[in-house]
Amino acid sequence: MDRRQIVGATLALPWLAGAARPPLDVRAFGARGDGRSLDHEAVNRAIRAAHAAGGGAVTLPRGRYLCFSIRLLSWVALVLEEGAVIEAADPARHVGAYDPPEATTNDVYQDFGHSHFRNSLIWGDGVEDVAIVGPGRIHGLGLTRDGPGARWTKAGSHPVSMRGMTAADMGKLEPGRAAMVGRGNKAIALKNAARVRLSGFEILKGGHFAILATGCDDLGVEGLSIDTDRDGIDIDSCRRVTVRRCRVNSPNDDAIVLKASLALGALRRCEDVEVSDCTVSGYDLGTMLDGTRRATQELAPDRDRVTGRIKIGTESNGGFRRVRIRDCRFERSRGLALETVDGGDMEDVVVERLTMRDVTTAPVFVRLGDRRRGPDGTPPEGTGLARVRGITVREVSATGIDHRYPALIAGLPDRPVEDVTIRDAEFRYAGGGTAADAARAVPEARDAYPEPSMFGTLPAWGLYVRHARGLALRNVALLHDRPDARPPAVFEDAGSVRVSRVTADGRPLIPPPAPR
Repeated sequence: MDRRQIVGATLALPWLAGAARPPLDVRAFGARGDGRSLDHEAVNRAIRAAHAAGGGAVTLPRGRYLCFSIRLLSWVALVLEEGAVIEAADPARHVGAYDPPEATTNDVYQDFGHSHFRNSLIWGDGVEDVAIVGPGRIHGLGLTRDGPGARWTKAGSHPVSMRGMTAADMGKLEPGRAAMVGRGNKAIALKNAARVRLSGFEILKGGHFAILATGCDDLGVEGLSIDTDRDGIDIDSCRRVTVRRCRVNSPNDDAIVLKASLALGALRRCEDVEVSDCTVSGYDLGTMLDGTRRATQELAPDRDRVTGRIKIGTESNGGFRRVRIRDCRFERSRGLALETVDGGDMEDVVVERLTMRDVTTAPVFVRLGDRRRGPDGTPPEGTGLARVRGITVREVSATGIDHRYPALIAGLPDRPVEDVTIRDAEFRYAGGGTAADAARAVPEARDAYPEPSMFGTLPAWGLYVRHARGLALRNVALLHDRPDARPPAVFEDAGSVRVSRVTADGRPLIPPPAPR
């Protein structure tokens, strides 16, 4: 990229638009870009210089820049030119360490990775008007995907599918804090940031989080390609966020996920978020970016099938409001999950125009649970029961769905899911359920970690609804490819259900009678 291209790439950044100062080249500050020399100090010097000058662009020309922690500062854009790679150094092989995780008392209710930010390849805390733009790559080769779990260890701390794992198995996935000394476990971490743009670059192997944004306002994520070993893009307790035209492959965890945790030590809602024109998937690690899209991995570390989905939850203490998910594609991944189990309400969520193929669990999963991973007591100081209401899912086409898991809406006897609409949708299942499956008694699993598999194989092949009020189904087709001994739909404790033009294998679905 020449200077005109760099300026053009950053014109959407108000603090750089029309800037007369030339971009700063990290090589002028001592960076080598040879893949052997450690370049993070040179990159940090360039960032400090741009910040001290009132803002500007810091460019990394073609080359491989081996780095420990890079510290973002306000009014600075980090530009990865074509062929530029920031490689995460490995403290086991390179002399140095990542910035230590900041001291915090807020790490009880979410895992170590969610609770700390500075132990990252690139991080910014309290910054404003910052950007990272491509078209280069961030390669998290020296990052770790693992870390300690939450110190809160009551029921629901882990998925039901992980029951039976040995202490040694869990120790590999969640090593102790001593194992994190000097390590980095995130490619990009942002905390309490404002007016941030992430655009046009790639991330390969992003560690625990390729991107973790917590408590950020006015965040734009656009045109990224992420192929990673755990979470892709985590938007936690953020406001006014757009995620557009991104590709995220994450077979071992969620691709794009909204959360509302207690990592900031206080309740903060995740709201006014739009996710659009994105593709998420669970292909073998690295094979989205290289174009081969291999599909040999069958299970994620939680011992369920590969993940790679869009999800709201699991951490949900602060709640969610005004979320739009539209024009997205799911490929070989779990389906859409909308979950609140830690006390925060979920309302005004619209999901539209999704296509899914090879769905590894339920195509749609709406769950209101009672895990209450948060302070004991009554709200607002303690953690209460959430509400889920005002959810619309429309124009969805899903094929190749795992036969065990129909579209699933599940609340609680004392707190039903309210006002959910599913319309203009087609769900095609693999089929193959048995009479024994149809006769199963489904556990309440009130405090379990929310996953479709928490209930086991369900007694319906197309739609299972329990503890819901005001459900509307309109122009929905349920189909299966092989014979299935289960009924197409089961409604338990479902009131005010409205059914219009809903078919199962072409035959009209009879709406359930109102509960007595």
